Amino acid sequence: MTERPAVPGDSSFDNTPLEPALGGELPVQRPGWRRQLLVLLAVAGVLGILALARWLAAIPSLDIVLLPTVSGPPTVLSTSIPALEPMVGRAPIVLRNADGRELQVDEMLTERSPRWQVDDTMRAQLIARQEALAAVLEGREVFVEFRNGIEVPVPARPRGYGGLGLLFWPLAGLALAVALVGAFVVLARPQGRNLLYLTVVLCQAATLLIIAVGSMRGLGLPAGFATLEPIARMALDLATGAAVLHAFTLHPRPLPHRLVIAAAGWLPVLLLPALAHAGGLQQVWWWTQGTMLAQGAAALATISWSYRLEPNPFSAVLRRLGFIAVGAFALVTLGMAAAAGTPGPPGTIAAAGSLIWTLFLSSLLLLVPFLSRSRLALRELAMLAGIGTIAISLDLLFVAIFSLGQLTSLTLAVLLALGAYTVSRQWILNQTIGAEVLTTERSFEQLYRVARELQKQPARYSTLVAELLRDLFEPLEVLRLERDSPRASVVGGGAALIVPVRGARGGSRPLSLVLRFARRGQRLFSRDDARLAERVVEQLRRAVAYDQAVERGRNEERLRIAQDLHDDIGARLLTLMYQSPTPEMEDYIRHTLLDLKTLTRGLAAAEHRLSHAAAEWKADLTQRLTAAQVQLGWSVEYDRDVRLTVVQWSAITRVIRELVTNALYHGHATRVDVQVMLAGARLTLAVSDDGDGRDPQSWAHGLGMGGVRKRVKLLAGEVRWRENTPRGIVCEVLVPDFQAPEEDA
Repeated sequence: MTERPAVPGDSSFDNTPLEPALGGELPVQRPGWRRQLLVLLAVAGVLGILALARWLAAIPSLDIVLLPTVSGPPTVLSTSIPALEPMVGRAPIVLRNADGRELQVDEMLTERSPRWQVDDTMRAQLIARQEALAAVLEGREVFVEFRNGIEVPVPARPRGYGGLGLLFWPLAGLALAVALVGAFVVLARPQGRNLLYLTVVLCQAATLLIIAVGSMRGLGLPAGFATLEPIARMALDLATGAAVLHAFTLHPRPLPHRLVIAAAGWLPVLLLPALAHAGGLQQVWWWTQGTMLAQGAAALATISWSYRLEPNPFSAVLRRLGFIAVGAFALVTLGMAAAAGTPGPPGTIAAAGSLIWTLFLSSLLLLVPFLSRSRLALRELAMLAGIGTIAISLDLLFVAIFSLGQLTSLTLAVLLALGAYTVSRQWILNQTIGAEVLTTERSFEQLYRVARELQKQPARYSTLVAELLRDLFEPLEVLRLERDSPRASVVGGGAALIVPVRGARGGSRPLSLVLRFARRGQRLFSRDDARLAERVVEQLRRAVAYDQAVERGRNEERLRIAQDLHDDIGARLLTLMYQSPTPEMEDYIRHTLLDLKTLTRGLAAAEHRLSHAAAEWKADLTQRLTAAQVQLGWSVEYDRDVRLTVVQWSAITRVIRELVTNALYHGHATRVDVQVMLAGARLTLAVSDDGDGRDPQSWAHGLGMGGVRKRVKLLAGEVRWRENTPRGIVCEVLVPDFQAPEEDA
């Protein structure tokens, strides 16, 4: 993971979804006209569906629902025609109109989708049967002939809106919703890859409308529908695979040789439907399914290549969704192939398999633009559609391979699918969406650790916030933007999270952090992540504000104490000095006044520069040692002039004074050497003398040595005494991690 500033023209933002949010060149469209255009498209779509429904309602039909049987012709399951109600449960043999056109009734009339007929001969017969049925229904009256010569005349009437069936309106509504989502994506960001997404959703919307037309109640479809349906759906399915492959070459990043890969995906779309329409293509179903599986495999390879070039979490999620979609399609294909030619109910279930697969793919397409948002309903819809696809495919396999009864196979398939859904639901959601809930315990631990660091180093606010966000979300990259953002937001479809970081001090420059590729590129950022980041930053800001308020209170109290000492104790000492009976007492009180002056000056100042503090220490020691006729050796080295807090200044000042006092009054030294060195974060203090002290290990720990140890421990350091050469004592203080406040940015 790296952290670096985002600069204009940074190559990492070229052609990425982050450009608009981070000030790139792509324009952000105004919402007004987009909303109006989307409303107009929605109104146009509704009017188009109503026009289609009106046209279909005017087409003649027979309201007869046929029930396929394992052997023999289908029987009448239900009807709203009064003349045929006594014939429910019987099998019609022939349909005949007044013009002499007739059609033999068989199980092919119960199948509406030639596209999913595996055998070419069966497909041609099905198309011929449906076209012949449309021709028979063109007459004003249709005669339905049953066994034993029973013939029932039935008027051929328009099916009406009630004859459209229960599935027509939901499928048409879903088709409109899918198309509007594609239009919304393009209007929100008019880019080439979004036009490809629009192509995919329009193909699926058209497929749903075709399925809706084929799902109408009773017998009778528009003339020419059965002929055009397989070619149209074949072209739509192949175009879907080609557009997905093409989109993966552009998003989330453009790939090398993308034009060649895209051309290879679009070539079958141009060739196969034309050959199938001209009759020059045998095994049409196998060519279609095989080409789509090849397109799916190529798309998976392409998105995996994209992820290897750049571990974008969007690539990872698309790859997971792609594996699920291709796997489900392969399972449906296998089930359809196994059930090919099976008479009766299995054929009906096989026809339903294409509907369930289309619903599954449509739900995935609706989910893709909202991967980074909490759209639980869409995720559950995709899950249920996928489970339905698996259940139907297993049912077909059980019937075709194991020769199980229809009820047995269906029950077993549903139980297996529901069991798999129950056991693996959460795991599948985590793998497909890449969501991983951050535990409260983990978040609290990280927040507590950073809050403790902020108490010591409030100036490192932005750096510590970045470290906390790294620990929580594990991004591959953290960028710094010197601009403010109104709130935390997810950009790039979940590839990045922008978090405003307002400085701990009022004068800090505006700053936002951009976290790219959560969990090392394995998952997308979500709205929940944005809310969590905002709360974390707000809690840290409050912690800093609280610490600052406490520190202000401390400063005010120190100022009050310093003022009281100066005004009260200082005045009394000054009076005593003038009234002292001896020169020695006067000199002692004068030194006490100097010590008090140093103490009150330290209490009054919140922070001290190391250079200023060193000058005060030297001046104080020079005065004391000169009066005692003792030489002073002074050495101060530092690589940066840091600021010392009151605690640090007070501790070092008292340690130096105590050590020098010991050298004077206990060691009777004639020379004292003081060395102070700050190298990086390592602080070293050494006080040596040439006095009478020996064998420091045998010393009793009195108040002086105890005070030195206590103050050094307060600095998180260690202290040790040793004999000097040739005589005297050396005291060394080492603080390996001297935490001094940093300069304001």
